[in-house]
Amino acid sequence: MEAGGLPLELWRMILAYLPLPDLGRCSLVCRAWRELILSLDRTRWRQLYLGCAECRHPNWPNQPDVEPESWREAFKQHYLASKTWTKNAAILETSVCFSLFRRRRMRRTLSVGPGHEFHSLGSALAMSSLFDRILLFPGLHEEQGEIILKVPVEIVGHGKLGEVALLASIDQQCSTTRLCNLVFMPAWFSPFMFKTTSGHVQFDNCNFENGHIQVHGPGTCQVKFCSFKNTHVFLHNVPLCVLENCEFVGSENNSVTVEGHPSSENNWAYTHLLGLIRSSPAVLPTEDSDSLMSLDLESRDQAWSPRTCGIVIEGSQSPTSPTTGSPRAGSQEAEVGSNGERVARTPDSSDGGLSPSGEDEDEDQLTYRLSYQVQGPRPVLGGSFLGPPLPGASIQLPSCLVLNSLQQELQKDREAMALASSVQGCLIRKCLFRDGKGGVFVCSYGRAKMEGNIFRNLTYAVRCIHNSKIIMLRNHIHHCRASGIFLRLEGGGLIAGNNICHNAEAGVDIRKKSNPLILCNQIHHGLRSGIVVLGNGKGIIRNNQIFSNKEAGIYILYHGNPVVSRNHIFKGHAAGIAVNENGRGLITENVIRENQWGGVDIRRGGVPILRSNLICFGYSDGVVVGDEGKGLLEGNTIYANKGCGVWMMASSLPHVTSNHVSYNGLYGVAVFSQKDGSGEFPGGHGAQENFSEDGDAILWETELEKDDDPLRRPITIALVESNSVNHNGASGLYIQSSEALHIVTNVIHANRVRGITVAQSSQLTRVANNSISCNRQSGVKIEAQCKVELRGNGIYDNRGHGVITKGDSTVMENDIIGNRGSGLQLLPMSDTKVIKNRIHSFRASGIAVQGHAKALVQENTIFQGRTNKTIFQQSSTNQDCIIQNNRFLVFKKSDTWRLANPPARPHLENSLRGPSAAHGGQKVTAMATRITAHVEGGYHSKRSIFCTIL
Repeated sequence: MEAGGLPLELWRMILAYLPLPDLGRCSLVCRAWRELILSLDRTRWRQLYLGCAECRHPNWPNQPDVEPESWREAFKQHYLASKTWTKNAAILETSVCFSLFRRRRMRRTLSVGPGHEFHSLGSALAMSSLFDRILLFPGLHEEQGEIILKVPVEIVGHGKLGEVALLASIDQQCSTTRLCNLVFMPAWFSPFMFKTTSGHVQFDNCNFENGHIQVHGPGTCQVKFCSFKNTHVFLHNVPLCVLENCEFVGSENNSVTVEGHPSSENNWAYTHLLGLIRSSPAVLPTEDSDSLMSLDLESRDQAWSPRTCGIVIEGSQSPTSPTTGSPRAGSQEAEVGSNGERVARTPDSSDGGLSPSGEDEDEDQLTYRLSYQVQGPRPVLGGSFLGPPLPGASIQLPSCLVLNSLQQELQKDREAMALASSVQGCLIRKCLFRDGKGGVFVCSYGRAKMEGNIFRNLTYAVRCIHNSKIIMLRNHIHHCRASGIFLRLEGGGLIAGNNICHNAEAGVDIRKKSNPLILCNQIHHGLRSGIVVLGNGKGIIRNNQIFSNKEAGIYILYHGNPVVSRNHIFKGHAAGIAVNENGRGLITENVIRENQWGGVDIRRGGVPILRSNLICFGYSDGVVVGDEGKGLLEGNTIYANKGCGVWMMASSLPHVTSNHVSYNGLYGVAVFSQKDGSGEFPGGHGAQENFSEDGDAILWETELEKDDDPLRRPITIALVESNSVNHNGASGLYIQSSEALHIVTNVIHANRVRGITVAQSSQLTRVANNSISCNRQSGVKIEAQCKVELRGNGIYDNRGHGVITKGDSTVMENDIIGNRGSGLQLLPMSDTKVIKNRIHSFRASGIAVQGHAKALVQENTIFQGRTNKTIFQQSSTNQDCIIQNNRFLVFKKSDTWRLANPPARPHLENSLRGPSAAHGGQKVTAMATRITAHVEGGYHSKRSIFCTIL
């Protein structure tokens, strides 16, 4: 725009000298002039705002160095807010009669101070009329009696803030009033500096020191740019109250108390305040401000799909068989290790289901291959969780594990969106609470909403008790001496998008039937746990980042029963989630990674449901089910933890089903029964922990909720079923237990030691309908004095013996095919019943009986391996081995052998128990993954990792 030949820069310089009314008139000239006026935002509008004595920096007190997006908009919002108290002026100044013949009365200004019209505030109020302005000049104004406001007035301090001090106790009995630019201190006779019961009061740019402010409903208040030093604001049954851009310092008790349900009776200011709140910029989440990772597990894809093996032994290679698998030239034969167990040393052999042919046979002799496909693992997560973890590589989570932003979560959850948008009771926005005892206390059905505040160096930030509700959005809560947010006695509400860190106790403490929604928060670097749920507390904990806390990320105990879903819990100094002391909870679709202790630790009566979680890269075990721990572990991916995938005690009766347990440093699943001395817990999870509110002992409620959860299926024996356990650093399953145990319909594949090791089993361990294949040593090893039943398993292509036993075992109706050692190795002092099995070995005997082993070998079908190997090998002096009605098949060139009637085992269609049976196809997958890592030593401790270290 150019007028009279003047450039824009010169016009801006001229307009910068105009006062506010003239700027408004110029903006009405035309569109070009309006755009020119708006372009003065960083110059003239900024100057006008900062020159106003009634306001402070728009981002005070939290970010006084950060400029607002628009100075003009900030000035507009302040101007509109400062006029709220006069919105009922037309009603008060209009009389019923003769209103048409009355002239509008002009507002007067009454001056108070030495040398002015009035010497005291009381004398000026006695002469004031409606909406007069009382101007207090610099000095100390002390009132010896209580001041009663009977007409609406405006009391303003002249000069800079701090020059005018008022020592008074004011009782407002009129409909509205405004106080600005004053320093309030209590009078000698009362700690209350101001109170109102029905009217509206507005405080702008004031300081309050060492006293109390009290507002009772239906009264309302609006407070902006005020500082409270050791001052308590008490709000009782208020329908609406706004505290904005205020500072609360050094409180000896609570800074703000909100008590009682909002009054159903509203005064005249309620609608005006509500409109002002909705027109002002809200502290609501934005799409690009959320950096939370997420989890969207396809929980309905099970850890493995049931498949039927098709095994054919014939003279020529099947067209469906793999084309590789014979040892390369120079490969070494498997050696015999201790106790007669064969240990494969072929470095380049495949994990696939193709057993190698004979190496030294002449070409004129028949060379044949065993063509079959074994059951391979099918994880719930694909991509990077199918292969081994790469050393030193950063963790790359699949795209399906990226959570929505807070705005997206609120859009998906209509109830949460409605809650976040509602305003009722007290609204506290952009305030600073610091260096005191308490921040905000909401009690007795109170309602409070807190947006964009900072709470620091307090004993606690927010307490919500007695059926009260809080809404907390985008607050920063840190360095509290106790818990950051505390909910008790059926407190609830929405806690979303907050940054909660460096607190001495839990970031969020939920107890005594409180039931909040905790959504999209960052809870980190706490000196204890991130979130604690106890004392029958509930709650929905969803979509949060919980990391780097010194104790458990989430700690559930004393009958706490939350729903924990789609959180990222990582880099904690203790367990990711700890459940004990009769804690419960539904824990589903979380990413739990890189924690120092167990990803999930269940003890002392804890009975959670763990479903469809990713538990990975932990520095200890993935899941620990310790003494008296119970619960259901279903559909989880437990990957690349340095300890065991699952460490549990059989006496606790855990139910482990449909999990994918792979690439863990030690055992895939380790089962113990001996007490591990775990009275001490990592990170202070011990019996002496104190969860009282202020450090005092607390008596917990004795009433228990009824256990009517339909998701929990009671079991009487520890059960490991329908899991995929593969590529773990030691045995897939390790059992050292004096309790009964059932291992049913699992896929145990390519582990670095054995498929299953039974080191101790004084009661029966039942191993039924499992696929045990491609493990580095034997498929199954049973130590002395162990009671084990193997029934209906498929034991294929292991690099040692198929089954090696020293104990009291029953091997019935199994397919033991293609193992590099003997199909079945019976060691001295064993007592074994071998009935109705189909057994084959390429390089060794089908059954080898060592020494004086006691055995009943009956009704088995045993295929010949190499033509120069015997089908059945035993000592000629052994009189305790009974052989009856077995079928020995010596291969002939014209023969074709097929496994039929029944088909190849395991038979899974009728064996699956639980939800995993409804999913997964029957497709057969050939496993051709090559193991390149070495076994990192044996680990046979009777304790979990952290117990061993302690």
